[in-house]
Amino acid sequence: MLASLRLPRRFAFGLLLTLGLGSGAQAQSIAKADQAVFKPKYIKQQMLKTTQWQLAHPKHKVTDWTNGAFYSGVFAAYQTTKSKLILDSLMAMGERTQWMPDRRYDHADDIAICQTYLNLYRLKKDRRMIEPTIAVVNKFRREPGPETQQHNIAWWWCDALFMGPPVLVKLGVIQNQPSYFNTNDSLYQQTYKLLYNQQEHLFTRDAGYLWNEAGEGKKESNGKQVFWSRGNGWVMGGLVQILQELPKDHPTRSFYVDLFKQMSARLIQLQQPDGLWRSSLLDPAAYPGGEASGSGFDCYAMAWGINNGILDEATYLPAVQKAWISLNKCVSAEGRVGWVQPIGADPRRDFSADSWEVYGTGAYLLAGSEVIKLK
Repeated sequence: MLASLRLPRRFAFGLLLTLGLGSGAQAQSIAKADQAVFKPKYIKQQMLKTTQWQLAHPKHKVTDWTNGAFYSGVFAAYQTTKSKLILDSLMAMGERTQWMPDRRYDHADDIAICQTYLNLYRLKKDRRMIEPTIAVVNKFRREPGPETQQHNIAWWWCDALFMGPPVLVKLGVIQNQPSYFNTNDSLYQQTYKLLYNQQEHLFTRDAGYLWNEAGEGKKESNGKQVFWSRGNGWVMGGLVQILQELPKDHPTRSFYVDLFKQMSARLIQLQQPDGLWRSSLLDPAAYPGGEASGSGFDCYAMAWGINNGILDEATYLPAVQKAWISLNKCVSAEGRVGWVQPIGADPRRDFSADSWEVYGTGAYLLAGSEVIKLK
């Protein structure tokens, strides 16, 4: 019987609905196989295994944005597992980089790693760990740099909404300085007004993917506008990290909550039957392989929304369940998260079960850190 598996009631009920299971030996067998991935022990084991595999297979400069996303997930894995190995690895990473951002002070990618520095500072209370972040963010606030000069706004691509805002908002909380929130609000609104499509409730990756009033611009093979899964996954993941930090009475909090709800409602419509999102949200047939990085961020965000009473459980739980089941099918026996689209700016990069990237593991870890909290 399902109850004998000692799953939370929410999963026992939701999985039957999600998978369309009724009576019969075959349906019961499928349900049991899928239920294993929701057991807390399994989730922690998977998070440890994927973290260790990825740490053993480093890629890119440590302060690169790719690793900024990965280490955000590694910190979530530490919070979930309390693994000393993971914490030691995080601290060693910070000491190795001397707690420095990457080289460009005005580029959101180059401060993404600071999310993890700030998270670790909260554990250790060592100012060395955040002084370089404070210095670079304050310079960014004072001096418009090349990114603004070239693009008119600082965060000109939607990926930036994962890389930059969490750093500013965390700093505002740590420093008890609401002015960081105000800076974030101002810059976020600029990106939102430029890239958010009010009809589709999705972000275009950058201005190069906008259509003019005549409907002219880059199109998918089915004639639809290009909306990239991972790009919108970045936004969703960033919204979670903003909302985790912003005070409940902050005057613009409702904007982020409304945007989170609006995007979630659109994304759930675009989830494919296997639980994963395709790299092109509006032309899934053109890129039939389920993509793990965008799906990981969406799963993370929706699970967090349920856990925090922002998203309706009855509506979103089945979507999270389907996504988590399929994401675990992307993990190899040794702990490699596959089916991750390579670095790019739109759906047009091929990938397979053997395709992996550090940010794909980061998204998986973030998803696991919220799925395990579902009760």
